Amino acid sequence: MAPGMVVAILLSGLAVLALVYIAALGRTALRQGLLRPNLEGLALGAVTNFFDTLGIGSYAPTTAWLKLRRLVPDSYIPTILNAGHGLPTVVEALIFINLVKVDPWLLAACIAAAVGGAVVGAPIVVRLPLRAIQGVVGVAMLLAAAAFVAKNLNLMPGGGTALSLPPPLFAVAVAGYFVFGALMTCGIGLFAPSLILLPLLGMNPTASFPMMMGACAFLMPVSGLRFLRSERIDIRLVIGITLGGIPAVLLAALLVKSLPLTALRWGVVVVVVYAAAILLRAAFRPSPSEGPIAATI
Repeated sequence: MAPGMVVAILLSGLAVLALVYIAALGRTALRQGLLRPNLEGLALGAVTNFFDTLGIGSYAPTTAWLKLRRLVPDSYIPTILNAGHGLPTVVEALIFINLVKVDPWLLAACIAAAVGGAVVGAPIVVRLPLRAIQGVVGVAMLLAAAAFVAKNLNLMPGGGTALSLPPPLFAVAVAGYFVFGALMTCGIGLFAPSLILLPLLGMNPTASFPMMMGACAFLMPVSGLRFLRSERIDIRLVIGITLGGIPAVLLAALLVKSLPLTALRWGVVVVVVYAAAILLRAAFRPSPSEGPIAATI
């Protein structure tokens, strides 16, 4: 199969998946009578997805804001992250898959691996007790903060110039994306580990963008379709994040070269570490009344 055909199939698949997800989200909102978006969610989606397009990620900042504002219980966080940011990430993927000409076979393999990991991970996440979710997401946020610090201090690998990988490293990248996909359903963002792994393998850092955004664009709606059936989800907040995020992605794609990303990362570090501390403190002081998420699905 020609490389161009592989890319065309990926883009077509994204379009179909987006339509399926839009229909599912619309049915859920209509059934619950919650079509009006949460206004704070609109602002949150706009800000977090704007910076997500720049490679900063949306999961950690969104989790931090949800915790700081106490908008939802902690057990809602993984479902809102996957369901709310799914469609804006599809837009990101459509942009960067067309802009950065990474090896289409590597791109397709890593996307498939991430989706496979998410399919494996989602049933586990919906059965986890609240204490486990708080602990996992709290640790994930500290790791994301550490990645931002390392990037700002030039401790992360600079990467090479490659846009493809030889077979052994190809297999390493695919295995890594399978793990990243499973962790995504726990609220652990894929961007930070992807921005570390691929440069370590000798790839051009820009190659990370279509790969990580393409993977997220497929796996987040896949996970979101399952999470939409959960009672531990705020549909108005999900719609707000979605509607605020899509235009912000388009705007960020136009301004990506003109913002001080280092300063932004330092700001994100402060907020994320604070929210992670709150989550971890709650994880070690669990409420005895909390049960597994699956009990309410």
